[in-house]
Amino acid sequence: MALPIIVKWGGQEYSVTTLSEDDTVLDLKQFLKTLTGVLPERQKLLGLKVKGKPAENDVKLGALKLKPNTKIMMMGTREESLEDVLGPPPDNDDVVNDFDIEDEVVEVENREENLLKISRRVKEYKVEILNPPREGKKLLVLDVDYTLFDHRSCAETGVELMRPYLHEFLTSAYEDYDIVIWSATNMKWIEAKMK
Repeated sequence: MALPIIVKWGGQEYSVTTLSEDDTVLDLKQFLKTLTGVLPERQKLLGLKVKGKPAENDVKLGALKLKPNTKIMMMGTREESLEDVLGPPPDNDDVVNDFDIEDEVVEVENREENLLKISRRVKEYKVEILNPPREGKKLLVLDVDYTLFDHRSCAETGVELMRPYLHEFLTSAYEDYDIVIWSATNMKWIEAKMK
C-alpha cells in the first residue's frame, strides 16, 4: 500500500507517492536524492521518530505510523554546494595571523591609569598613627579581612569573626614587632572591627 509523504526542503515541497509501508527510511532517502540531489548520508529527516528517537535507516516506514500526506522537513546540502565551503581557503596575503602581532605588553602595575590612581591615593591618604613606633622593633603588617577576621564564616559579630587565638597571637607578636593593621576598606570599618 502506497504511503504518501510530503517533504519540505530548500523552500519547496516534494510529494513522495511511490513508497510503501514496507520500504525503509533509507529507501525514502534514496528517493529524495533523485528529487533534490542531496546524498542520503547528508540528509537529516526531521519528524521521523521511533520511541522518541530519530528513526535509523533500517526502520520500515510502516513502523513510524505516519498518516497519509504527513509533512516532514529535510535538512541537507548538495555536494556541489559543499565544494566551495569544504575546499582549501584561497591564498590571501592580506590575512593577518593574530599570533604574529607583537604588541608591547604592559604589566597591570605599570599601566599609566593605575600609576595615576596610586599617585593620587598616596597624596590624599592620611595615615592615622595610634601609637608611635618603638625603637628597634620590626614592623608586622596584618590585613583585617581574611587574616584577623574570617569573613567566609556565617558569624554575625566581630567577636565571632575573630580567628581563634587572635589575642594570644597579637600579644606574642607585640613583644618583637610593632603591629600595623591594614585594610582596603574604609577606616570606620577598621575601627569598628578593632573595637
